[in-house]
Amino acid sequence: MDCKLRAKNCGGCPLLGLDYAAQLKQKEEKVRALVGKYGPVHPIRGMEQPYHYRNKVISTFAPGWGGKLTSGIYAANSHKVLPVESCLLQDEVLDKTMQAVRAAANACRYQPYDEDKGTGLVRHCLLRRGVATGQVMVVLVTAQPVLPGAKNFVKALLAETAQRGVTVTTVVQNVNSRKTSVVLGEAEKVLYGKGFILDTLCGKTYAISPRSFYQVNPAQTAVLYGLAVEAAKLTGKEVVLDAYCGIGTIGLTAADHAKQVVGVELNRDAVRDAIGNAKHNGVKNARFKRQVIPGDVLELECTLTKRRGPVGIGACTATVNGETACTAELIFAIQ
Repeated sequence: MDCKLRAKNCGGCPLLGLDYAAQLKQKEEKVRALVGKYGPVHPIRGMEQPYHYRNKVISTFAPGWGGKLTSGIYAANSHKVLPVESCLLQDEVLDKTMQAVRAAANACRYQPYDEDKGTGLVRHCLLRRGVATGQVMVVLVTAQPVLPGAKNFVKALLAETAQRGVTVTTVVQNVNSRKTSVVLGEAEKVLYGKGFILDTLCGKTYAISPRSFYQVNPAQTAVLYGLAVEAAKLTGKEVVLDAYCGIGTIGLTAADHAKQVVGVELNRDAVRDAIGNAKHNGVKNARFKRQVIPGDVLELECTLTKRRGPVGIGACTATVNGETACTAELIFAIQ
């Protein structure tokens, strides 16, 4: 399929000039060359429809015509922003949502951030969509904590998206005042909704926060997870380590086939979501942990749930700086 952005030197999708079968062949050959000596490489599993699958969009703001701002992706080998109205890989609902974000930002007369001068307000916009639920998240990344006319922006955004047939579930302001190419900062403020969206994957429902990792291709993710569980040949007796677990999608998928799952992740928001996802889905054999650093305050609270003679069972929750780090069931005996 032809892409109009390729002619404008778009910095994404370097293989889009090849037909899909050729893309898959090239990828399979590279994987075979890298890891083929360590074990068999099975034929790559492609998509039936390899377009408009991305459930996440990051768009960078830049000056446009007539004093208005525009947004898009960086051109190849540059920091020049190429305006993007639509993309062959992006969810079409998110294309419409980004158009509405630009219209609302222009209505509020927001100025794009200039990374060389350090001036301006809006840097990026992160969009996410739960494909199974239809829920949409808008994250406006600003260079300073104060967003002038925040309520007016939300009102304008909801009106603009409604005109395009899109319903926004939540709007979040993320503050990134650093001189960096990293998109998101640490501070956030929920402007509308609950600050997260829900999606369903492999029969389980997940809460997705702005900074949480979630696979961008839901259709292929379901295929991937199914193949991974099948290849692991789990019997129900194993302890599965889900390294870099994110919000727990792989581990919770494997939990149905394993004795226990232990997920480890650095991102605190992701661990919080993973713990919540396990509870929401009724998964009791999964534990999620994050790194504790010097200066963190650890508190352990245990509630007695059962006792028979000297033996008892307690439900335990460990918090670090007031945030849930992990939950566990503790069995003890009194002598």
